[in-house]
Amino acid sequence: MEAALVARESALPFQAIPAAALRGRNPLTMMRNLATLAHGTIAARRLAEWDRPVVILGTGGYVCVPVFLAARLAGIPTLIYLPDVVPGLAVRLLARLSTLVACSVADSGRYLGLEPLEYDEALARLKAGHRTVRLVVTGYPVRQELFVADRQACRAAFGLRDDVPTLLVAGGSRGSRSINRAIAALLPALLPFMEIIHVCGREGDATFLRAAIRELPENLQKRYHLFEYLHGASTILVPGATSPAPTMVAALAAADLTVCRSGASTLGELPAVGLPAVLVPYPHVHQEENADYLTQRGAAVKISDAALARTTEEGLLFREIHRLIHRRDERCAMAERMRALAQPDAARRLAFLLQMLVSRRLMA
Repeated sequence: MEAALVARESALPFQAIPAAALRGRNPLTMMRNLATLAHGTIAARRLAEWDRPVVILGTGGYVCVPVFLAARLAGIPTLIYLPDVVPGLAVRLLARLSTLVACSVADSGRYLGLEPLEYDEALARLKAGHRTVRLVVTGYPVRQELFVADRQACRAAFGLRDDVPTLLVAGGSRGSRSINRAIAALLPALLPFMEIIHVCGREGDATFLRAAIRELPENLQKRYHLFEYLHGASTILVPGATSPAPTMVAALAAADLTVCRSGASTLGELPAVGLPAVLVPYPHVHQEENADYLTQRGAAVKISDAALARTTEEGLLFREIHRLIHRRDERCAMAERMRALAQPDAARRLAFLLQMLVSRRLMA
């Protein structure tokens, strides 16, 4: 998936490295994964010798482990970036191997056992030659289009009406079966007072969603906009842009409210556009803490995945959507609190930290 996305959205070269997760209780699987890790480390070392990088950025996950091991052996400085609030096993390991650690929010410090420093303070210490700086809060880097997207142009991309609020439903790049089924059941109750942009994923859920919409009157069918996947942005949607294509950037900027999972991107993308949310954390990873970060600051509400089983107007999902769509003042207040969490310079901060590591290496 990453290779296809890199090829479509950039001119960057892509090189796959063998990697495997170091978890599980099956000894045979662990031995096989260790062998894969060793093979990946050798491949990464060869790639480093060929490309001769002066610094390496990792964004977490076990796929980074061979690269960081190779970098450690070669003496190449590294920066590991933690996008989620809570690090996984691989990131906790990589944080020990890396030269510097960056994170989206300061709350991550207690999970890493490191003191989080806000970017300006960390930068001042690094410039002063301090070697004790380990964890820097940079924010979550997102596309700059999110900060400058023209809402009216984005709404026009989906053919949305100006007099009806819009709900964006998204379950991540592969979709969410539980969210999709809940929305399918609630379409007759939701569409009379809103339009819906639904990004359902490529796992086949579009079939039952299309079947559900065919059961509704034609006037309600026109309010439902179904996509299996939306790419990031094919053009910068600024004021004056003409006929922009439907993209994920446009969907985020066009919506008044979203129902979505609480993966790491919600910490950056939702604040960038000031989009209030009903968050449904995926129950088998650390998405609860991402959702809590936003809900505790009054920018979102959270419901459990189990609550989606009640797909009636008495269910929690419908009640929260109905309340926030109809209480415009509350929704706007949430939007302002969400927008206050935005970190538009996050990507630039990460880039500058990489430059600092290179400068420090050259001066060593």
